[in-house]
Amino acid sequence: MTRIFYFSGTGNTLWSARTIAERINTQYELVNIGGEVEKDEINIEADAVILLFPAYAYGPPLIVSNFLRKARIKTPYFAAFVTYGTSPGGALAAVSRIVRKKEIEMFYFGRIPAVENYIAIFGPPKAKTAEKRLRWQTESTEEAARSITERKTNSLNTFRPFSSFVFSLFSIALKIFYKWYKVTKTCDGCGICEKVCPVSAVTIKNGKPYFSKKCEHCQGCMNWCPKRAILFVRLGPKTPRYHHPEINVEEMSR
Repeated sequence: MTRIFYFSGTGNTLWSARTIAERINTQYELVNIGGEVEKDEINIEADAVILLFPAYAYGPPLIVSNFLRKARIKTPYFAAFVTYGTSPGGALAAVSRIVRKKEIEMFYFGRIPAVENYIAIFGPPKAKTAEKRLRWQTESTEEAARSITERKTNSLNTFRPFSSFVFSLFSIALKIFYKWYKVTKTCDGCGICEKVCPVSAVTIKNGKPYFSKKCEHCQGCMNWCPKRAILFVRLGPKTPRYHHPEINVEEMSR
């Protein structure tokens, strides 16, 4: 049994996790980290454990680090892949520092380029850029699946001080970011934002979404909102949103 764990806000990472699961030609379990991390104990034993996650400000999302620290992992083979838009930074190095303390014999770490989805800073992706990066994601995901099948191994330089510094600033800001989300009058209370939130940080009250400090700032709520009713900083109601074109709300809600 291969167990594949993922964290995804706009579907990029979920798409790669799903594709790898379909390519490895073995029995697998696809698991959303958002539900696992709430458990009192996390015991993982498998022939192979695969982790996929996005890079946030050069580091792994806090929920991913918390999941790994909490989990007891017993496997002969562990592979981690970071999806990224602008740069993966030291995200894999941070994960490596945690998992090398586990009961694991072989490691592999890989990078998967994807469409930049942090549109609050970088703006919505242009059509040609998105097409190119989706192609890169497909190629890199296929290579990731082959690496897993062949049980490839590698090592990383875990000394990434600049990435650690940038991510530490992001982690501090994360404590207040949830307060900056705004909801326009076009919101009809459909509840999609609540369904797709991977950390259950959004709840619908009196027909409107409310955001809690559990927020990981994945911005899935904004990108999946059919009314573009959720705003953050420079994101206005007319700003195009993004989610992976082959992932739907139902898959994000599992």
